[in-house]
Amino acid sequence: MTIVIERVLVSEILDGRTPLILVSGWNGPTEDTARSLLRDGTVVVHHDLDLVHEGVVRRTVTTLESGAPRERLGILELAHGCISCTLREDLLPLLRRLHTRSSVQRIVLHLDRRLEPEAVCWAVEHVAVSGVVGQIDGPASRDVRVDGVVTCVDAGSWLTDATGDEALDDDRTVAQVAVGQVDFADALVVSGSAGDGWQQARLHAVLARLAPGAPIIWDGDAPDVERLLRDIPAGARRGEPSHAHSPLLRGQPPLSHDCGVMLVEFTATRPFHPERLHEAVDVLLDGVVTSRGRVWVATQPDEALWLESAGGGLRVASADRWLAAMTPEEQEQVGVARRAMAALCWDERFGDRHTSMVVLVHAADPTEIDRTLQWALVTDDELADEAAWQSWPDPFGQFHEDPCESSESPYAEPESREGHE
Repeated sequence: MTIVIERVLVSEILDGRTPLILVSGWNGPTEDTARSLLRDGTVVVHHDLDLVHEGVVRRTVTTLESGAPRERLGILELAHGCISCTLREDLLPLLRRLHTRSSVQRIVLHLDRRLEPEAVCWAVEHVAVSGVVGQIDGPASRDVRVDGVVTCVDAGSWLTDATGDEALDDDRTVAQVAVGQVDFADALVVSGSAGDGWQQARLHAVLARLAPGAPIIWDGDAPDVERLLRDIPAGARRGEPSHAHSPLLRGQPPLSHDCGVMLVEFTATRPFHPERLHEAVDVLLDGVVTSRGRVWVATQPDEALWLESAGGGLRVASADRWLAAMTPEEQEQVGVARRAMAALCWDERFGDRHTSMVVLVHAADPTEIDRTLQWALVTDDELADEAAWQSWPDPFGQFHEDPCESSESPYAEPESREGHE
């Protein structure tokens, strides 16, 4: 064990980038958790987005000086008030500037509750930053590396938030943010109580399946977050965004039934009838924490769709083309892992086209979900008459968002979830 730890430390030293810890959460103890990581050499950064749509953001940078926290408050006035502007115009350049300071050995980002850590990590890795004195233009990942994402959860309210349909003032819901924050976590800090023992056990069952392998601190007055970071397993994602063709059961979550909580897997090698699928998706919005997966719709033979729900809201987006719809040259540009998985289940008629979904239920009947989705698939007669598929009405033609009557814009692609904000 000692040898492994020493190798990790040597690797970090050779890396040369400044470690970055993200602390997120909708209603959890994010401020206390972030401040508990404050020590000599650590700087804590927080952007308050309460007034972002008025073009004003409050930025706080906290350091430890002479053993006491010192806060430096800045007021940012943005030409276009939005979360993406805050990331691009201030947070990312700030990360690169902090890296140049010899006194900064670690950066802790205390994220505003509206921020999803996956979007921030994507921006750190991919958004070019220019104009930082003494540095070559490029993404912040040139100078910082994500060492861990900690999500804070309020035990008494999180499951209600994660299964509701309350809308935010952009195109997201509270459920989407709350679920996304936990799903992307490397470690969890849970405060308070979910109620009685059964409710607490149910919450634990949900978290264990949504963030499998993530170490958890439960309701500590003074949680040892430094130790929690050390307990993050070697295989944790540490800021690596997923994409539509990543494994759906990442981290090997429990597949057993516990307190009404269960992961339901649904796969099919024939397409969905678009109108029946549109009717069937309601089964994913009641008693379900989240569902996600790749979907094959008969009227869109070339396009893989990504379906994702959280609480009472569901959206569908493009997930790139199926390999079977690509030229051999285009297939060569696709990742090896995806091509290998497609080869294992390649069909002579339809290639790699398929449906693969995972549904996390907490108060729904798994049998009813499976029965309803099976009903939405094309029948044997419909499968035989492939020429007729293009004549069917397709509610997913411009992708889809539920509830239909309040739809304003489709999701960005899963690989670009930062665009949601």
